[in-house]
Amino acid sequence: MSSSYVDWDFAKTTGRTLVAAGPSVTADEAAAEVGAIRAAARRAHGPVAETSRLQTPDDAPEALVVDRPTWIAMNADSMGAMLNPAFDQIVSQRGGAPSGVGAAIGGKVTGAEAGALLAFMSSKVLGQYDLAPGGTPALLLVAPNLLQVQRELDVAPEDFRAWVCMHEETHRVQFTAVPWLRDHMINGARQLATDLAPDPERVQELTKRITEKLPEIFSSGSGGITDLVTTPEQREKLAELTAVMSLLEGHADVVMDDVGPAHIPTVAEIRAKFTERRKGAGAIDKVLRRLLGLEAKMRQYKDGAAFVRGVQERVGVEGFNAIWTSPETLPKPLEITDPAAWVTRVHG
Repeated sequence: MSSSYVDWDFAKTTGRTLVAAGPSVTADEAAAEVGAIRAAARRAHGPVAETSRLQTPDDAPEALVVDRPTWIAMNADSMGAMLNPAFDQIVSQRGGAPSGVGAAIGGKVTGAEAGALLAFMSSKVLGQYDLAPGGTPALLLVAPNLLQVQRELDVAPEDFRAWVCMHEETHRVQFTAVPWLRDHMINGARQLATDLAPDPERVQELTKRITEKLPEIFSSGSGGITDLVTTPEQREKLAELTAVMSLLEGHADVVMDDVGPAHIPTVAEIRAKFTERRKGAGAIDKVLRRLLGLEAKMRQYKDGAAFVRGVQERVGVEGFNAIWTSPETLPKPLEITDPAAWVTRVHG
């Protein structure tokens, strides 16, 4: 059983236990913030669709405005739906699953680890388009995080809500306008999870390598633990998936900033302060980001925005939108830093 590997219910419990408290607000203030975020999300769709020139269905459900524990629970469900088929495949390849007390303990341990990671991420994520494998995708906006970051940056509340919603709405537009993209991402992530699972005989070797190379993991520019536990072939597959993630994030950044001047008076101030805030992350945040390889991925997302700009400068928005034609027209890892190479390959 897949549940032998990760107890997702225990992950939710652990996440709720460890999650940091949100900003201090009264019940009335919280209700007002939720209503304002929901309204900003509704207003974002038209400008995003117009700027991106992507056609989407008219019946998109309303964004879900959630708190941190709800975000944890929904992401635990999505992670389970995403990874359990990969676990089943691994079990099948290895001739059977563990059973009994050992399996239950193992599931609790991995569940606790997943819950701790979700608790950490739940205080960082402003919004997310939840692909919800096996369920219904949804646009999530994390109310306490929007309010906390807005206060930290000391920017106009209405403008900041609009700015974040433009970014997250772009993700919803990407996946609803390009029907094959969701399955492409889910299948790619599942296959990668299967490929990355080490054989039992490799676990001791990998543990030794991590111990020996620990200082390198925490160095600036490191790809995190992934660099140490993957083969060159696995890193190539990871790079392909990361290239698509870079595209999606970069495209959302470009759209939110292009929409901004006409709809968000203080967009330049928000972008400048938000970028500076990323640079000034706390010591613990930096350690965890390096351990998980998130710091390197943030740079790749910046490359994604430069890629989108570079392509649009050469062939315009409509020419760029050829990228959504099929999996074959998505950017390859080396093309993320070389927009001209993608234009040559796709447009000739």
